[in-house]
Amino acid sequence: MPLSNYSLEKYTPNTRETVTIMRSSGQNRTNWNLYYLIASIFILVVTLAGCSSESDTDAKPTESPGIHYALARYSQHVTEAGPVDYTDLGHWPPTSGHHWPRWAKCGFYENELPDELVVHNMEHGNIVISYNLVDQNEIDSLKKSFSDIPTSALWGVARFYSRIPEGQISLSTWGVTDSFTDIDTNRIRRFFEAYQGVLGPEKIPCDDHPE
Repeated sequence: MPLSNYSLEKYTPNTRETVTIMRSSGQNRTNWNLYYLIASIFILVVTLAGCSSESDTDAKPTESPGIHYALARYSQHVTEAGPVDYTDLGHWPPTSGHHWPRWAKCGFYENELPDELVVHNMEHGNIVISYNLVDQNEIDSLKKSFSDIPTSALWGVARFYSRIPEGQISLSTWGVTDSFTDIDTNRIRRFFEAYQGVLGPEKIPCDDHPE
């Protein structure tokens, strides 16, 4: 009769000991493989999460439109007897500094409004569009883009401006300007949405205008 497992375990303890050791070694290898698998999965998940985060950041830029400038050291009301020197700001149109006590009423102007007037608008959180366009069709197109923005009647002033290069359009508010060529209604709308009534120490719509 062949030896049974019982007989082997009973009469040959060395064999039983060997089997037991082999089983214990196999369990250790299994445990280490399991730990390695779990660690690999964890590293993979973290890596994928990082890639997803970078992708989301690239798809959704958080930068606000335009260039932000340092504000003038002083921004007070001054007499209209003479012009204000904005050259120290280093950019045109100026986006802060001394200005006249009055400001421009909302609207689209085909004449040149003084900087001293519209800087006061910027202090109120208004959006000032300065353009140097000579073609009447382009002016009419810009005027339509301006009027298509509903809030332009509350926060917007557009004016001809000879200090910027011909063909340029500059969107300005307190401390910020976005300049470009070619009429871009979406770009103008985004600037309004980002800044109307937001920047400047005073938040006053330009339809609230002393006659």
